[in-house]
Amino acid sequence: MLALFVAFTFGHASNAKASVNYGEEVSQVAKRYLNTPYKWGGTTPKGFDASGFTQYVYKKAATKKEIPRTSTLQYKEGKSIKQKQLNQGDLVFYATGKKGVISFVAIYNGDGTFTGVTMDGVKVVKMNGKYWKDRYIGAKRIIK
Repeated sequence: MLALFVAFTFGHASNAKASVNYGEEVSQVAKRYLNTPYKWGGTTPKGFDASGFTQYVYKKAATKKEIPRTSTLQYKEGKSIKQKQLNQGDLVFYATGKKGVISFVAIYNGDGTFTGVTMDGVKVVKMNGKYWKDRYIGAKRIIK
């Protein structure tokens, strides 16, 4: 009788499916690398550049998503998203060099910040700061 009770009580739990919010998970994985140093051309936790970081995080996160190496090519992926529609895990793009030319990408955190590689390494940055606000190009959603 006890076995029947246990089977009935806990048996339904095995039918439940865990649901992963991939965007939230990508944002959390990105934050694991806070303070990793900046390295030009870097693609590993020994040192990242901006697009090397986003590429690495997407591959290491539950999405296992392969995205292109450069910020320009990453911008060609996925669906364009308006800034007010951003969700965690979306990619945000900036022109940090020549005006209007994409040269930086980061991962949106869902609270007006992104996690990205600055000259000071991997940091959480406020998007509404003057420097970033003036250089914003757009955003892409490449995971559901």
